[in-house]
Amino acid sequence: MTSWLDLLTEGDTHPRRFDGTASLRPYLLRIERLSEEAADALIEDGFVAPPLSRREYRLRPLVPVSLE
Repeated sequence: MTSWLDLLTEGDTHPRRFDGTASLRPYLLRIERLSEEAADALIEDGFVAPPLSRREYRLRPLVPVSLE
């Protein structure tokens, strides 16, 4: 089963959804332009903020809903 992650960025009301850290990390480095240190901290802790990054980022795992 895929462990989906929502990336919440300060000032953005729409989370970005990723199918795991393998697709999240390149996005953080290339598109969000985080340093490797900041990207690693976000992936490990689920949160990063200044001074390590320009703005606040949070990760939220997507919890599957049971229809039973």
